[in-house]
Amino acid sequence: MCQTPKLIVMLTHNDRTVENAYEIFEKCKNSKAEYWGFKEEGLPLEEMKRLYTYMKQCGKTTVLEVVAYTERECMKGAEMAVECGCDILMGTLFFDSVHEYCKKHNLKYMPFVGKVSDRPSILEGTIDEMVTEAKECLKKGVYGFDLLGYRYQDDAEALIYRFIAQVDAPVCIAGSVNSYSRLDAVGQSGAWAFTIGGAFFENCFDGSFYQQINKVCEYMENRG
Repeated sequence: MCQTPKLIVMLTHNDRTVENAYEIFEKCKNSKAEYWGFKEEGLPLEEMKRLYTYMKQCGKTTVLEVVAYTERECMKGAEMAVECGCDILMGTLFFDSVHEYCKKHNLKYMPFVGKVSDRPSILEGTIDEMVTEAKECLKKGVYGFDLLGYRYQDDAEALIYRFIAQVDAPVCIAGSVNSYSRLDAVGQSGAWAFTIGGAFFENCFDGSFYQQINKVCEYMENRG
């Protein structure tokens, strides 16, 4: 029996942090979600630090997801995550320099795999290529992976199931998890976690932000 995947609530829409992220968290801090995060774009750094500090004070595990593709931008994202006191850095293309920086600062690193581009991100490449890439990263000690499953430009669920079956590490399905059928697939896949951001802002799960978070958490807990 697979463990229930963890919901990571992302205070983001169209891959950017929303301006009222602090207010939304304040209203939803007592929801069932234990993992919270947002993107590196959309808020000034001082506001990011303030919000992450508050999340930690509320007992949350914190995530920064960085949509960046050059080594310089990816390193800048890692530095932001450390300055903000985050627990997990998701996103960035894998670079040895970023990985070494994360290890030095006890930051769990979950990079993208595959050919990632644009913002909002799209994912291209073959499943075999992504599995091979992931295994090479694991040899270097990477914690896990940020898999843009439903941003894949081919068969998303084939990617999700095969990747998770063949890669022995925590995998977070990130981006466009916006329906109960996709929640079912994520639950069946053995994923460690999944993110939802835009789908809550678009009311895909019908209710207030707080209500949607709890609906999704309860749905995943009660599956099967």
